[in-house]
Amino acid sequence: MIYEHTEHHLSHRSGWLRASVLGANDGLISTASLMTGMVAAKPEFSTLVLTGVAALVGGAISMAAGEYVSVYSQTDTEKADIEMEKRELELHPEKELDELAKIYQERGLSEELSIEVAKQLTAHDALDAHMRDEIGIRKEYMSNPLQAALSSMAAFAIGGVLPVIVTLVLPMNILLYAIIATTLIGLGTLGYISAKLGGAPIRPAITRIVVWGIIAMGITGLIGKIVGVAI
Repeated sequence: MIYEHTEHHLSHRSGWLRASVLGANDGLISTASLMTGMVAAKPEFSTLVLTGVAALVGGAISMAAGEYVSVYSQTDTEKADIEMEKRELELHPEKELDELAKIYQERGLSEELSIEVAKQLTAHDALDAHMRDEIGIRKEYMSNPLQAALSSMAAFAIGGVLPVIVTLVLPMNILLYAIIATTLIGLGTLGYISAKLGGAPIRPAITRIVVWGIIAMGITGLIGKIVGVAI
């Protein structure tokens, strides 16, 4: 009897989850850290807001550009590997069949069964079998550079907009503490979400992200206090 596969493995989420959390975390920490340093240096309100908006926009664009280049480079490499495999299948089909069978033997199948499996998969879709089992590429998991870039930009903006909003709505005399408090709450929320979606322990995830946020804001705040100028 063949049962329907109902398990949803959490590792399948790792790519987009990592990118989304990294983008939001980066946006929140970098913008909040800059704003903390600025507030400690006691600038004009307009300068503070302009700096926050510039950091938010510039950071989001930078994040998108970096993600686009990175994913595009990875996609180019994967496409080159696929083209190479296509040529090998056309020129040396028997060699490629033997190569596939050896892969299955290394995974525990008997020689006879591995050859039979390799033959059947080759007959069904030779390129897909080699992409999956030899190169480690799955068609359904190949990234789209533009989609990755836009997702990273959106994630950065969502994270980075929080300290900017706080700056716009709260008075200067409590702004430093308000930015720190809301940022830590935001970081804790990000840690909780990433742990829940990834199936990881919640407390360590929250602790890691909050501690690094405290360190980043502490350093920039101290620098702003010492130099007394906009960072």
